[in-house]
Amino acid sequence: MERERWINIALALLLLAAPLLALAAGEAFYVTLATRVAVLALAAVGLNLALGLGGLVSFGHAAFFGIGGYAAGILAAQEMTAMPPIWIVAALVAGIMAAFIGAVSLRTSGVYFIMITLAFAQMIYYFVISWPAYGGEDGLPLAVRNQFPFVNTLKPLPFFLICYVLLLAGLLLFAWLRDGRFGAALQAARQNETRLAALGVSPFPIRLTAFVLSAMITAVAGALYADLTRFVSPSMLSWHLSGELIVIIILGGTGRLFGPLAGAALFVLMEFLLGSLTERWQFFLGLVLLGTVLFAKGGLIGLIAGKARNG
Repeated sequence: MERERWINIALALLLLAAPLLALAAGEAFYVTLATRVAVLALAAVGLNLALGLGGLVSFGHAAFFGIGGYAAGILAAQEMTAMPPIWIVAALVAGIMAAFIGAVSLRTSGVYFIMITLAFAQMIYYFVISWPAYGGEDGLPLAVRNQFPFVNTLKPLPFFLICYVLLLAGLLLFAWLRDGRFGAALQAARQNETRLAALGVSPFPIRLTAFVLSAMITAVAGALYADLTRFVSPSMLSWHLSGELIVIIILGGTGRLFGPLAGAALFVLMEFLLGSLTERWQFFLGLVLLGTVLFAKGGLIGLIAGKARNG
C-alpha cells in the first residue's frame, strides 16, 4: 500500500507537470491533451465508485456524462455561463435521473442490470437525437467556453487547472467514501449481500446512493468535456462511451484510487499516438485490454506496484 501511495503521488505530479512542460516547449496542444485525460479520469472516478467498490457494471454512465454536457450547452445557450452553477445543475439533474434508473435497475443483478442501464441510456440518447431545439443529431456548439470567477478559462492552462482540481476533489471524495463505513458496507454488498442483510444492513439503499453519487460525479465531468470541446453532441450519450469508461477503469485498476487516472492517461496516449498511424488503433487497445485482464488483473497500477513489491 505504501508503494502504491507513492505511485499515486507520482501520477498526480506527472499530470500536473505535463501541461507546464508543454507550454514551456511552446506546444499548447498537449495542454488540451492533458485536460482530456483529467476530464475522462474524473468521469471514470464516478463509474469506479459504482463498479470498483459496488460491483455495479453500468453500461449507461454515458447518459450521465451526456446530461452534464447538455446541461453546460443548454445553460450556455440561455446565457448562464458561470461554471459552478452549471456543475450543480448537471449533478442534480443526473442525480435525479440516476435515482430513477437505479430504483428500477438495482432490483436486478448481473447481465440484467447491465442491459437495463444500457436500455435507459439508449432511451435518453434517442430522445436527444429527436430534440431539434438543441441541435438534434447535429449537436449543440458553445459559442465561448463558460466562465469561472477570476479565471480566464479561454486559456488552456487555467482551464486545465480547473479540471485538475476537480479531479483531485473527486479522488478525495472517492477515498473518503471508500475508507468510511459507507465504503465498507458497499464493498460488503458486492461480496455477499445476504450476509450484509443478516447483519441488519439493507444493500439496496447503499447501492442506490453509490449509483446516484457515481452519476453526479460523471455528470460534472461531462460538463467539463463540453467546455473543453466547446461542442455537445449525442455521441456523448452513446453506449460506446460507457464502454470506454469501463475500459479505462480496467486498464488502470478496478477499485484502485488512481486507477481512473492511470487508465485515462493510457487510453488517451494510445488514441493519440496510434490514432495518428492507423484508424484501427482500437485493435491494439483491445490487445492491451486482453493482456490486462489475463495477466494484470490489478490494472496498470497493480502491475507497477506488484513489480515494486517483488523488487
